[in-house]
Amino acid sequence: MTGPLREREGTRALLAAETERARSGSGRLVLLQGASGTGRTSVLEAAARDAADRGLRVLWARCSPEDSGVPFATVLQLLGPVPDFPDLVPDGDDRGSAARLWRLLSAYADEGPLLLSVDDVHLADVPSRRWLQEAARRIDRLPVLLVVSERSQYDIDPGRSGLARSLPPSLVRTHTIEPLGDTAAAELVRAAVADAGPEWTAECVRAGAGSPLLLHALLDDLGGPQAAGPAPAPAPAPVAALPDSCAALYPGSYPAAVAWWLSSAGTATAEVARCLAALEEAWPPQTHEAHGTQGPEGRRAGLGASAPAGTDVAGVLAEAAGADPARVAGWLTAMTRIGLLRPDSAGRPRFAHRLLRDAVLTGWPTVRREEAHRLAAATMLRRGERVEAVAAHLLRARGVGLPWALRVLREAATVAVHDARPGAAAGYLRRALDEPLSDDRRQQLLTELGSLEYASADGAVAIARLAEAQHLPAAPRDRVRAAVALGTALVGRGEVTTALEVLRRTEGSLDGHPGLTRTVQTATALLADSDLATRQETYRRLCESGVHAPELVGTASRALLVRYEATAGLISAGEAMTRVRALLAQPSDPLAEPFLLGTAAAVAEWADELDEAERLVDRGLAGQHPALLHPMEHALLNTRADIAAARGDVARLIAVRGDGAAVAARAHSGPSNRDAHVLMALVHTGRSEEAARLADAFDLSRAPESWELNRFLYARGVQRLAAGDPAGALHDFLECGRRQSAREVFSPVVTPWRSAVAQCRLALGGGQEALALATEELRLARVWNTPRTVGRALRVLGTATGGRRGLHLADEAVETLRDAPADAGMELVEALLAQGRQLLAAGERGRARDRLREAADLAERKGGRRLLALAEQALREGGARVPVPGALTGSERRIAELAAAGRTNTEIADLLHLARRTVETHLTSTYRKLGIRSRTELRATLALTRPEPAAPGAPA
Repeated sequence: MTGPLREREGTRALLAAETERARSGSGRLVLLQGASGTGRTSVLEAAARDAADRGLRVLWARCSPEDSGVPFATVLQLLGPVPDFPDLVPDGDDRGSAARLWRLLSAYADEGPLLLSVDDVHLADVPSRRWLQEAARRIDRLPVLLVVSERSQYDIDPGRSGLARSLPPSLVRTHTIEPLGDTAAAELVRAAVADAGPEWTAECVRAGAGSPLLLHALLDDLGGPQAAGPAPAPAPAPVAALPDSCAALYPGSYPAAVAWWLSSAGTATAEVARCLAALEEAWPPQTHEAHGTQGPEGRRAGLGASAPAGTDVAGVLAEAAGADPARVAGWLTAMTRIGLLRPDSAGRPRFAHRLLRDAVLTGWPTVRREEAHRLAAATMLRRGERVEAVAAHLLRARGVGLPWALRVLREAATVAVHDARPGAAAGYLRRALDEPLSDDRRQQLLTELGSLEYASADGAVAIARLAEAQHLPAAPRDRVRAAVALGTALVGRGEVTTALEVLRRTEGSLDGHPGLTRTVQTATALLADSDLATRQETYRRLCESGVHAPELVGTASRALLVRYEATAGLISAGEAMTRVRALLAQPSDPLAEPFLLGTAAAVAEWADELDEAERLVDRGLAGQHPALLHPMEHALLNTRADIAAARGDVARLIAVRGDGAAVAARAHSGPSNRDAHVLMALVHTGRSEEAARLADAFDLSRAPESWELNRFLYARGVQRLAAGDPAGALHDFLECGRRQSAREVFSPVVTPWRSAVAQCRLALGGGQEALALATEELRLARVWNTPRTVGRALRVLGTATGGRRGLHLADEAVETLRDAPADAGMELVEALLAQGRQLLAAGERGRARDRLREAADLAERKGGRRLLALAEQALREGGARVPVPGALTGSERRIAELAAAGRTNTEIADLLHLARRTVETHLTSTYRKLGIRSRTELRATLALTRPEPAAPGAPA
């Protein structure tokens, strides 16, 4: 494809002026310099046409490497059309031949002005170059314009001196043909493809890299074969992006043009260019914006960018290509100047477009590419580069066979794991398997790799890796690690029976290692949770062993027994924590400690020992091997979510929910405990539409059996009840209860489904059934005996009972939750709301308003918009004014006035019969609402905010 010359007006004006000068009888040498592909030949051809139009006769020669060894080949080609030329045949006397050829030219010039055009004079034979230099010294007295084009490009191996090097400047007009600017290149694209969009045009411009040759070749390929006949076929509609590979181009003009450019640059330069293209594959990908189009000025400005501290691209490239570092640095600067390279956001010189990079690599042997990456990795390691930057090159080179390669890959995997990039870490370890490894080292790598692949949602491959690790000889501890990881992955895929069989086989191979045997037994008991029959049998055996042979039960398994008895409603929170703390005080095997810490953290959270639970979670997660799959990591993260829910930290729960795509990706595997907490948090914050979408995101009929499914059923029941669907909520709560009872989980500490069913029954008119369920819930809650579980059960039983007895139970629920050692959060809001409604029903409007306003304020502080709306609705139904957001409740004002009068928190608590913690909570809320920081500001601020007395007869 050819087109009009663009950005060459200055060149053509210069040549026009020199043409007129030659017509007047005074010639000169005009030297057109430029890099390969910048259009020197096109400019020379245009000059010949213009000169012919002005009456000059044109003689033309095009030099080639094949003729460089033939004396006077260029001059003979140039003077071939002269009539007397056949009589002149050069002999061995170069000087004599040169003189005869000059006389021939002089005689021909006497007949009229001439234009001598010589293309690619840098390829001319030596006698012809000397003859042209001598001609340049004489033609100022002849009507002869000598125009030659010469490649002037920085190469790794310096070329021969330029034609004008030995000539006085007065005899030569040197003109450099600059690379094509982006604006002109875009015009060429739009001229070739009329409907080219801006993004597609910009991509073509980048791939053209300032070279008209490359751009025309690319447009030839993108246009495809033309239809026969005078009218060309319409160009195809451009797409958003060019292909990544030259294999997608037809007929291949673009890669052929790039190959010609590499050939013209010489072997050494081609090697450096290909090494750079190969090394660039290991660098982080760049966006279009980072590679954004820019004109020559912008490219020159980019030269000031530098790579990150410690990075020496030129030095690394020189080592990989076996070239002089100084010449490589100069080549990078020169190629950036002409636009073939563009610095990225980190200052690294890259090829202007991925298609150009691919074309440079086309045909280069894979073995040579890998060698370049290996040399680059070794050089970067020696220079102290980041370990992942070194490993990126090892990923593209097969087994190095040296110890440093394995070390680098493992260290890079560790960095990626700590940065929460399991996919990248798995890639490094997959490559590490290509290095020479002993059986035990390979077993360790496979265990870590399988764990990381599972974390990257590649379950089937992960299980195959872990199974391979199981069959390799290894130390007993490594076999246990592999078995636990494989068992965890199998359970995650729903293959519980297979997982337990793997653990039992491992247990049977651990004769003489009682500590490891107990660890495997603990893992078996934990993973058996997903299968009801196995779970019951496992805990039955554990219970029997705990009674008859306690020495055979490890500390972690005994902690699981505590957890089992807690959920079965057999022990109190106090007894559970006493036993757990005693177990924590005992020495434990490092492999068993995660099980102990995770179980203890869950029990502590249920017991409302939230600070202790958080410390145990942090300790357990810190002790996890970052690259090993372990069931307690998931359990610890679940407990962390439980703690946030217990504190009423709905914002934290919602923040970690993930986007819709992440939820959809997990839909087939069933909901998690964290999904349940997020769903309830969305309900509490009044985000009903989002809650409905999350509730419907999972097909629970196909979800595998697990306690997390039961927790989500409970959460969906909460969502349905809040949405005004008590019948649908009742179904979910009853199904949750059926499943939990089948697992022998009777205590309301995990899922208080009986209280929830009672509320649904009340909404649907089933008072007696509600009363029975609420009574049983309170009995089980008193066994566990924490304020949160007891207070919640009292609240629901009070509502179900009604009357003075119900009001007494509601009062007891509020006071119980106020005295909770941990923040009762939303539970206290619901208790205050229930108490306020019952007080309204009993006619105690003053107390009711206080409780409802306190509920509204606490709900507002906790972000509980749904409960806030319910509290405000109850206030309106009771005829009270809804408090203005930020206004003090009655309780807050009473406590604030006593504090302003100089009373201490203890004195206020005694006067109002409140817990000291309640007084502190109210004062904290008061300070926040009033915008003050200390007690000393209370008196003056309260005077400014004292409410005006209500009009007679108006509701308070």
